[in-house]
Amino acid sequence: MESHGDDDMERESLKSEEKMTPYPLTVLFDGACPICDREIALMRRLDKRRLLIFCDCSRSDYDPAAIDISRTELGRIIHARWADGTIITGVNVFRAMWEAVGLGFLARLTRLSFIEPLVVKAYAWFARNRLRLTARVDTCVESTCKAGHSNRHSL
Repeated sequence: MESHGDDDMERESLKSEEKMTPYPLTVLFDGACPICDREIALMRRLDKRRLLIFCDCSRSDYDPAAIDISRTELGRIIHARWADGTIITGVNVFRAMWEAVGLGFLARLTRLSFIEPLVVKAYAWFARNRLRLTARVDTCVESTCKAGHSNRHSL
């Protein structure tokens, strides 16, 4: 039986993250994940106001001490850091990116009471299964992913 702890944690995070802090937002992503990399590439193209900073935490030159979150945790769920140091995760990261690039209607849509639980559950499922979905099951040994490198620019 699968644990739904991630769903509960995400829901609590969603409830507490109603107000957004000032940009820029540093998005920590897995550039070795083809789906993740494509989403970030889209956000880069749409970020005309330069409100987002992207950091590929799969790169060998990424220093996890810089943000004090382990590579394992960063690989488990998407993270981002507001300019004031506040960390957000999961669906809230996507909402903040959508707001930054002019797709705020998506963020508002995902906050509707009948849609929010579906979005939270869908992202939790994706996060748990993304390595398998992207044919990278063999990249994780003892909870540490040995990801390839993204060809996208990062911090």
